[in-house]
Amino acid sequence: MTTTTRSEDSNRDEDRDRDKGSDGYAIDTDPGRLDVGLVHHWLSTDAFWALGRSRDTVERSIRGSLNFGVYGPDGGQVAYARVVTDRATFAWLCDVYVAPAHRGRGLGVRLATAVRDHLAPYGLKRTMLATLDAHELYEKVGFVPVPDPELLMILCPEQ
Repeated sequence: MTTTTRSEDSNRDEDRDRDKGSDGYAIDTDPGRLDVGLVHHWLSTDAFWALGRSRDTVERSIRGSLNFGVYGPDGGQVAYARVVTDRATFAWLCDVYVAPAHRGRGLGVRLATAVRDHLAPYGLKRTMLATLDAHELYEKVGFVPVPDPELLMILCPEQ
Protein backbone atom coordinates (compact mmCIF):
# COMPACT_ATOMS: atom_id res chain seq x y z
CA MET A 1 0.00 0.00 0.00
CA THR A 2 1.22 3.43 -0.81
CA THR A 3 0.45 5.58 2.17
CA THR A 4 -0.28 8.76 0.30
CA THR A 5 -1.95 11.61 2.05
CA ARG A 6 -2.99 15.09 1.26
CA SER A 7 -4.54 17.73 3.40
CA GLU A 8 -5.13 21.36 4.04
CA ASP A 9 -1.73 21.39 5.76
CA SER A 10 0.23 21.53 2.54
CA ASN A 11 0.03 21.92 -1.18
CA ARG A 12 3.03 19.74 -1.98
CA ASP A 13 2.64 17.59 -5.09
CA GLU A 14 3.28 14.39 -3.14
CA ASP A 15 0.40 15.25 -0.79
CA ARG A 16 -1.97 15.47 -3.75
CA ASP A 17 -0.88 12.09 -5.13
CA ARG A 18 -3.70 9.54 -4.87
CA ASP A 19 -1.95 6.65 -6.63
CA LYS A 20 -2.97 3.34 -5.15
CA GLY A 21 -0.51 0.84 -3.76
CA SER A 22 -0.11 -2.60 -5.26
CA ASP A 23 -3.00 -3.90 -3.14
CA GLY A 24 -5.30 -1.11 -4.31
CA TYR A 25 -5.69 0.66 -0.95
CA ALA A 26 -4.86 4.33 -0.54
CA ILE A 27 -4.97 6.76 2.39
CA ASP A 28 -6.06 10.34 1.84
CA THR A 29 -6.53 13.29 4.21
CA ASP A 30 -8.86 15.20 1.91
CA PRO A 31 -11.98 15.85 4.04
CA GLY A 32 -14.01 16.36 0.86
CA ARG A 33 -13.43 12.74 -0.11
CA LEU A 34 -14.89 11.32 3.12
CA ASP A 35 -18.21 9.50 3.00
CA VAL A 36 -19.60 11.25 6.06
CA GLY A 37 -22.80 9.21 6.05
CA LEU A 38 -20.80 6.00 6.08
CA VAL A 39 -18.48 7.26 8.84
CA HIS A 40 -21.53 8.22 10.90
CA HIS A 41 -23.07 4.78 10.33
CA TRP A 42 -19.88 2.97 11.36
CA LEU A 43 -19.38 5.02 14.50
CA SER A 44 -22.97 5.25 15.67
CA THR A 45 -23.90 1.60 15.07
CA ASP A 46 -20.72 -0.49 15.35
CA ALA A 47 -18.04 1.39 17.33
CA PHE A 48 -18.62 0.67 21.03
CA TRP A 49 -17.12 4.04 22.05
CA ALA A 50 -19.49 6.02 19.82
CA LEU A 51 -22.75 4.05 19.75
CA GLY A 52 -25.65 6.40 19.16
CA ARG A 53 -23.44 9.37 18.24
CA SER A 54 -25.54 11.84 16.26
CA ARG A 55 -24.88 12.76 12.66
CA ASP A 56 -24.45 16.39 13.75
CA THR A 57 -21.76 15.40 16.26
CA VAL A 58 -19.91 13.36 13.62
CA GLU A 59 -20.05 16.26 11.15
CA ARG A 60 -18.78 18.74 13.76
CA SER A 61 -15.99 16.37 14.81
CA ILE A 62 -14.88 15.99 11.20
CA ARG A 63 -14.85 19.75 10.65
CA GLY A 64 -12.65 20.26 13.72
CA SER A 65 -10.18 17.47 13.01
CA LEU A 66 -7.50 16.19 10.67
CA ASN A 67 -9.19 13.22 8.96
CA PHE A 68 -7.76 10.10 7.36
CA GLY A 69 -9.80 7.97 4.99
CA VAL A 70 -8.70 4.62 3.61
CA TYR A 71 -10.10 3.83 0.19
CA GLY A 72 -10.29 0.39 -1.38
CA PRO A 73 -9.52 -0.75 -4.90
CA ASP A 74 -12.96 0.40 -6.09
CA GLY A 75 -12.46 3.86 -4.56
CA GLY A 76 -15.00 3.31 -1.78
CA GLN A 77 -14.10 4.24 1.76
CA VAL A 78 -13.18 1.24 3.93
CA ALA A 79 -11.64 2.83 7.06
CA TYR A 80 -11.41 6.09 8.96
CA ALA A 81 -9.43 7.84 11.67
CA ARG A 82 -9.33 11.38 12.93
CA VAL A 83 -6.82 13.42 14.87
CA VAL A 84 -7.61 16.37 17.10
CA THR A 85 -4.48 18.52 17.13
CA ASP A 86 -3.11 22.04 17.48
CA ARG A 87 -0.37 21.04 14.97
CA ALA A 88 2.23 22.38 17.38
CA THR A 89 2.36 20.47 20.67
CA PHE A 90 -0.37 17.85 21.00
CA ALA A 91 -2.56 15.39 19.11
CA TRP A 92 -5.28 12.92 20.06
CA LEU A 93 -5.87 9.98 17.71
CA CYS A 94 -9.49 8.83 17.87
CA ASP A 95 -12.38 7.21 16.03
CA VAL A 96 -10.15 4.66 14.31
CA TYR A 97 -12.43 2.26 12.45
CA VAL A 98 -11.92 -0.39 9.76
CA ALA A 99 -14.99 -1.83 8.04
CA PRO A 100 -15.53 -5.49 8.99
CA ALA A 101 -15.09 -6.77 5.42
CA HIS A 102 -11.61 -5.21 5.28
CA ARG A 103 -10.29 -6.28 8.69
CA GLY A 104 -7.39 -8.69 8.95
CA ARG A 105 -5.45 -7.06 6.11
CA GLY A 106 -3.23 -4.83 8.24
CA LEU A 107 -5.20 -1.68 7.45
CA GLY A 108 -5.39 -0.61 11.10
CA VAL A 109 -1.61 -0.66 11.45
CA ARG A 110 -1.18 1.03 8.08
CA LEU A 111 -3.65 3.73 9.05
CA ALA A 112 -1.97 4.34 12.43
CA THR A 113 1.41 4.45 10.66
CA ALA A 114 0.09 7.01 8.17
CA VAL A 115 -1.17 9.15 11.05
CA ARG A 116 2.17 8.90 12.87
CA ASP A 117 4.12 9.79 9.73
CA HIS A 118 1.80 12.65 8.80
CA LEU A 119 2.15 14.19 12.27
CA ALA A 120 5.94 13.75 12.48
CA PRO A 121 6.88 17.04 10.76
CA TYR A 122 4.92 19.02 13.36
CA GLY A 123 7.36 18.02 16.12
CA LEU A 124 4.53 17.38 18.58
CA LYS A 125 5.49 16.74 22.19
CA ARG A 126 2.75 14.14 22.65
CA THR A 127 0.26 12.13 20.61
CA MET A 128 -2.24 10.19 22.68
CA LEU A 129 -5.05 7.74 22.18
CA ALA A 130 -7.33 5.58 24.26
CA THR A 131 -7.99 1.95 23.41
CA LEU A 132 -9.82 -0.83 25.15
CA ASP A 133 -8.55 -3.76 23.11
CA ALA A 134 -6.08 -2.70 20.39
CA HIS A 135 -2.90 -2.11 22.39
CA GLU A 136 -0.90 -4.54 20.27
CA LEU A 137 -1.88 -2.77 17.05
CA TYR A 138 -0.76 0.64 18.32
CA GLU A 139 2.44 -0.72 19.87
CA LYS A 140 3.49 -1.74 16.34
CA VAL A 141 3.71 1.94 15.38
CA GLY A 142 5.39 3.15 18.57
CA PHE A 143 2.62 3.88 21.07
CA VAL A 144 3.41 2.89 24.67
CA PRO A 145 1.39 2.96 27.89
CA VAL A 146 1.28 6.34 29.62
CA PRO A 147 4.35 6.30 31.89
CA ASP A 148 2.73 8.33 34.69
CA PRO A 149 -1.04 7.85 34.42
CA GLU A 150 -1.50 9.47 37.83
CA LEU A 151 -0.61 12.79 36.17
CA LEU A 152 -3.58 12.61 33.82
CA MET A 153 -6.99 13.95 34.71
CA ILE A 154 -10.28 14.15 32.86
CA LEU A 155 -13.24 16.52 32.95
CA CYS A 156 -16.53 14.81 32.15
CA PRO A 157 -19.97 16.35 32.07
CA GLU A 158 -22.23 15.29 34.89
CA GLN A 159 -23.91 12.01 34.11
